[in-house]
Amino acid sequence: MLLQGKKAVIFGLANNRSIAYGIAKAFREHGAEIALSWLGEALKKRVEPIAEELGASFTFPCDASKDEDIAAAAKTVQEHWGKADILVHAVAFANRDDLQGRYIDTSREGFAMALDVSAYSLVAMCKYFEPVLNEGGSVLTLSYYGAQKHITNYNVMGVAKAALEASVRYLAYDLGKKDIRINAISAGPLKTLASSGISGFGKILNHIEKYTPLKKNVSIEEVGNTALFLASPLASGITGDIVFVDAGYHTSGIQIMEE
Repeated sequence: MLLQGKKAVIFGLANNRSIAYGIAKAFREHGAEIALSWLGEALKKRVEPIAEELGASFTFPCDASKDEDIAAAAKTVQEHWGKADILVHAVAFANRDDLQGRYIDTSREGFAMALDVSAYSLVAMCKYFEPVLNEGGSVLTLSYYGAQKHITNYNVMGVAKAALEASVRYLAYDLGKKDIRINAISAGPLKTLASSGISGFGKILNHIEKYTPLKKNVSIEEVGNTALFLASPLASGITGDIVFVDAGYHTSGIQIMEE
């Protein structure tokens, strides 16, 4: 039981196919108590049955684009638990129109929204939850290879994830003074609610399956297990890092299919 007695706050769980679900499940299986956020009544109806399934301690509302909501979430966690040990940021959003075609056509408003929700929300969560997290705590966020290399149609989300990864490095120094670690998991493409908005996503999945060293796409369970490791004392010396869980795709250069 790697997380026995630990308390984890998880933002961004949308359904039982999301990466956040794989993380929450792995945490629970290793003894952690969990709390889950939801945004609006539609997502509340999805999250609450999952919370019951996983035995979550409580759920709470939060719009990650609003400081007052994040501050209220931190207060709610304090009221229920006093302190927490783990914070999971699985939040990202971009307009569907900005996830197809040319990046150059991204609107100013679309750019601002993608960066705010997908990157700045991590900074805000760390700010408001810093007093709530115990020493030795861990913060995790989710990135993707499109932060470092061009991925067709990923567009403004790639730029937002690049900002997210840079934020992880800067936050590592701020939080490290209180012995709180922060890392990002760069997961391979997965069929999730978030990825469904990316034009041509099915072709990306097929490509990855052919050209990764392991010749497969990863699962939410594999990502969840990596999150479990990073949140546990086993990773006490790791912070400010981007950990790839993509079947090795990020190591690849030019690949030629064997005849």
